[in-house]
Amino acid sequence: MLRKVMFFLFAVLVIIQFFHPAKNDSKDYTKDIANVYPVSDTIKKILEKACNDCHSNSTNYPWYSNFQPVAWWLQDHINEGKNHLNFSVFATYSLKRQAHKLHEVAEIIEEEEMPLSSYTLIHKEAILTKEEKNALINWAKSLSHQINPNQTEKEERD
Repeated sequence: MLRKVMFFLFAVLVIIQFFHPAKNDSKDYTKDIANVYPVSDTIKKILEKACNDCHSNSTNYPWYSNFQPVAWWLQDHINEGKNHLNFSVFATYSLKRQAHKLHEVAEIIEEEEMPLSSYTLIHKEAILTKEEKNALINWAKSLSHQINPNQTEKEERD
């Protein structure tokens, strides 16, 4: 009986290797945040190393993403991240939403909720230094205030 169960599980594991989600690798950067707002090279590098895999339409997939069920788990994680904030389509957000999202970026980094520890566990390069955190926080707050000063002031009071 145990042998049949093990064989069945192995067969399922082999079969699911043929079913992969579509890759998150759009090359359309026309609505990217860097096309509508100033993003310094320093901030671009920080976003690339710690944010863009889950918060843009351009994910750098690690080798283990070629195996199921890991690929499904990663794709779900990417979809969830993009649902919260997608820098690749940032220009499509209303000004109010843009300001709010940037304010959230600063807040989440200040509270050390991002990048996720489950991400940095495997991607050590995504761990932000104190200087990188401060640079990203200052950029996000400044840009948020620039986009919608009234929204930012209200959020900071709450």
